[in-house]
Amino acid sequence: MSTTVTTPAGLHPPPSSAARPRPSIWKNLGFQIIVAMVLGAAVGFLFPSFAAQLKILGDIFLRLIKTAVAPLVFLCVVVGVTSAGDFKRVGKVGLIAMLYFEIVSTLALAAGLLAGNLLGVGQGMAETTKATLAHGKAPTGAGAPHSTLDFILNVFPDNFIGAFARGELLQVLVIALIFGAALLHLPPEKRQPIERGLNTISDAFFEFIHLIMWCAPLGTFGAVAFAVGSSGTSVLLSLIYLVLSFYAVVIAFIVVVLGAISALFKINLFRFLAFIKEEIFIVLGTASSESVLPRLLEKLPTYGCSRQSVGLVLPTGYAFNLDGTSIYMSMGVIFLANAYHVPLDLGQQLGILAVMLLTSKGAATVSGGSFVVFAATVAATGVLPLEGLPILFGVYRFMSIAIATTNVIGNSVATVVTAKLAGEFDPRMAEEAMARLRAERAVSP
Repeated sequence: MSTTVTTPAGLHPPPSSAARPRPSIWKNLGFQIIVAMVLGAAVGFLFPSFAAQLKILGDIFLRLIKTAVAPLVFLCVVVGVTSAGDFKRVGKVGLIAMLYFEIVSTLALAAGLLAGNLLGVGQGMAETTKATLAHGKAPTGAGAPHSTLDFILNVFPDNFIGAFARGELLQVLVIALIFGAALLHLPPEKRQPIERGLNTISDAFFEFIHLIMWCAPLGTFGAVAFAVGSSGTSVLLSLIYLVLSFYAVVIAFIVVVLGAISALFKINLFRFLAFIKEEIFIVLGTASSESVLPRLLEKLPTYGCSRQSVGLVLPTGYAFNLDGTSIYMSMGVIFLANAYHVPLDLGQQLGILAVMLLTSKGAATVSGGSFVVFAATVAATGVLPLEGLPILFGVYRFMSIAIATTNVIGNSVATVVTAKLAGEFDPRMAEEAMARLRAERAVSP
């Protein structure tokens, strides 16, 4: 077996640390994101009316990112399928990934239910909820549950271009898998020019993303300023226990559950988090996991995962492995039950967990993300009050930061674990990536 390591499309071998000039901390994207978050929070508290208008900055940044997400997913999956050489290899990676996703998603939902019960989120807040409901309205999407059959049907596209235009990632995945399979059925002399063309287009899209990322600090500033300025301190004070509890649970989930999984597969979780720290900072600022999908598709192959495993597992995980969303949904259910004194016995909670195993998979396919899917789940249960949704909507922006960050970390770990299980991982490249990271730290001021 050849030991030659190829460089992923769009990447070039980094220069040695000896030849690399001393970087300036002001040019570090992660540092710029942190500064933008601090400034955004300050503007939000000091000038809330003005800060509410800065939402457009975050929206522009996210719109630019989303323009490249669907095409990049298509290109990475198709190239991954054709690089595998045969569909059996693709099937092996996909089967391992789906089993992993279901196990970890179940653990995340169970962790949220357990934490919600133990911490008593929502208890003693009846007066606060009544006051909020007097002036609130349920957000769009509440009370419009998506059935299992609707979800399955929505996976399959009815228009090739429409799936890209609507940003339906699951539909794009289906198109990419079928298109990749079709390429494998072509004779090599016909397939190779198409593969070279797809790799070239993929390189161009990655450069497109690099240019957009120059706007990341500005987008982060606007998004954070809007979140702080529009929500106000009264909402934060009334629901601060829920928000802090949720953050504590997701941190515990990352450290304990994902840490245990990483240790089982001989991955140093904290080193790995340092490797993707810039992506984590971006998600913390934008509260959107989509904002770093293109960067992770480019970066994880340098950690030792094969391009085909990254191209298949990571986009699929964005639809099927939403750990942060799962914890949010299960804790939200317990919050509503406690706040409105709706008793839920163990059997009912397990039944709701089964429903959430299906509905949580729709967060990437429903406009509005995790909150709208949660609203649909509440409606589907038939026992929880829809009137409580505006309360959670008031602090959703603050919780969505942790939701998106947990989703990104969970899917990044899932990609490495799946690559290892499928024999698609090069430990030497991982060591080289960490060596480069240590060298960069050594020369940083």
